[in-house]
Amino acid sequence: QLQLVESGGGLVQPGGSLRLSCVASGFVLDYYAIGWFRQVPGKEREGISCIESSGTTHYRDSVKGRFTVSRDNAKNTVYLQMNNLKPEDTSVYYCASDVGVCGYGSHWYEESEFRSWGQGIQVTVSS
Repeated sequence: QLQLVESGGGLVQPGGSLRLSCVASGFVLDYYAIGWFRQVPGKEREGISCIESSGTTHYRDSVKGRFTVSRDNAKNTVYLQMNNLKPEDTSVYYCASDVGVCGYGSHWYEESEFRSWGQGIQVTVSS
């Protein structure tokens, strides 16, 4: 059974850093893209980053230069390094899998293309 589990969330002060992990089980990560999404109550979920099986990466404009997505296929894990965190980054973060590439065309964040999702993890940025 294909499963994704996020970890590494928590409370951090503005300007701080966190690294989220997404561990995959039940499938070989090498052939999959992993996207990171986030959602706050009352708002739509938004795609923030994605890494394809080739290693190609995508980022939402608001996190470019602050967040870095990477993968370690040997560990079946994808990471999201988040630096210079801001209060507006507070959200529940999810990872999700797609086959090969992220979304379709320029719509790398298209949720309907991502078939399996983790349970989500809370990130809170506050002083």
